[in-house]
Amino acid sequence: MQNTNTTLVNPFYASRRTPQAKINALLPAVPRNMSPVPHLTSLYHFAEAGPYGDRSYPGNCGGNLIKDLLRFFQPESVFDPMAGSGTCRDVCQELEIPCQSFDLKQGFDACDPDYYRGIEPAEFIWAHPPYWRQKIYSNEPNDLSQTATLEEFSSRYQQFLQNCSTTLKSNGHLAVLMGDYFDQNAGYVPLTYLTKQFAFEVGLKQTCTDIIRFSHNATSSRKVYRSSFIPGLHDICMIFTKQ
Repeated sequence: MQNTNTTLVNPFYASRRTPQAKINALLPAVPRNMSPVPHLTSLYHFAEAGPYGDRSYPGNCGGNLIKDLLRFFQPESVFDPMAGSGTCRDVCQELEIPCQSFDLKQGFDACDPDYYRGIEPAEFIWAHPPYWRQKIYSNEPNDLSQTATLEEFSSRYQQFLQNCSTTLKSNGHLAVLMGDYFDQNAGYVPLTYLTKQFAFEVGLKQTCTDIIRFSHNATSSRKVYRSSFIPGLHDICMIFTKQ
């Protein structure tokens, strides 16, 4: 079980010799409750990705968050419309939960409602869409990361959430992992805010607190930039319910 009082150390400062440069951050104590996953809180830090999916796949998300969400909500069926390297599918296989898993590289356009025909409604949907064009996933023209403008991205992204809502069973849960993005042309784009706005517009309601996931082992953390900015070290998982 994960220790919620773990001391977090910024590796940049921890690598320095002088003790004065070391910075620790102690997470708050967790209120006791009847949660089946006590360490699942609004602050999620799991440095180990787990044996799920392919870590070399662009934008791969470790499977532990998915696993904890499934253990908490305990669905009997799962749907993943943007499977990537199959992280969610691997988690479901371990937990013995039936999972329908599709991806653009298999010819499945998650933003087109026609592709959802014949898909069985699920009690839980895991969605990890592109953070617009922060990372380009393919050369496919219907790839969300290939959309040229924010307006085009927003239109297709909202249709994607509508498709998920249609495929979600009543009282089911949709988990969306999304991060904000700074674009050279559009400026700072609050994609997490847009996610909530679009989800509400398609009839979904927020289930619980946002889950701030610390971005361990991100490729950007190994780069050196010549510009000055405030780095983003997290993305946000939002949980919605279909009433």
